[in-house]
Amino acid sequence: MKLRVRSELVYRFDPPMDAIFQIHVAHWPGQQILEETLALTPAVPFRVDETVDFGTRPLRARLSGEVTVLYEALVDNGRLTELSSAAVQHDWAELPVEVLTYLWPSRYCPSDQFGRFVEREFGTLTGGTRVRAIVAWIAENVDYRFGVSDGETTAARTFIDRAGVCRDFTHLGITLCRAAGIPARAVSAYAFQLAPPDFHAVFEVWLSDGWWLIDPTGLAPIAGLVRIASGRDAADIAFLSTRDACEMVRQSVTVEAV
Repeated sequence: MKLRVRSELVYRFDPPMDAIFQIHVAHWPGQQILEETLALTPAVPFRVDETVDFGTRPLRARLSGEVTVLYEALVDNGRLTELSSAAVQHDWAELPVEVLTYLWPSRYCPSDQFGRFVEREFGTLTGGTRVRAIVAWIAENVDYRFGVSDGETTAARTFIDRAGVCRDFTHLGITLCRAAGIPARAVSAYAFQLAPPDFHAVFEVWLSDGWWLIDPTGLAPIAGLVRIASGRDAADIAFLSTRDACEMVRQSVTVEAV
């Protein structure tokens, strides 16, 4: 699918501070960037690098006052497919070494606290069937609701509150999958048909020798996702990171089919 993505971020940085944006479309197998532009207003020095593992391209700059960051790209995201129920869960000895880190607890995903729950709820299932059951449980038991969570909310808190937004659904999905012995990690994306439009948090699991994307909110079709960044949880995929507090003036994200 060919998609045109656009993000405009207007923030106030006072006092001056270093900032890292993750808004560029990633260089990722099957995802081709056909065109892209980037503009910072006022013009300031910046650098865009690329991570080895994920093709994530963080933008770094020292910013002061009100700054507009405008990014646009035309992307062919290939043919993304829904998770198959027949996807196979691997024994840990069979996993590639690079996916092992996504079995362990992380800051927002305390999977070591959910082993008993996962065994009781999903212990008779395995592979794609188990992951689909986990996603169905989240859909049935957690409400999509703004204002319940914040930047410090963990999956454990969401499990108690039974409400949150996409990052909370994703953290809970990752946590339950890891507790089930399935490697899982967070992905930030531009998402076609997401309402209201915004950066979207989803996750992916390692089954049948590959990664499968999953949107636990069910708000966007898998075929319309454009990968930006990947990592253990939201700490690794944030679209903006600063050491000091900055002020959002306005922000918009759009994704259109071409």
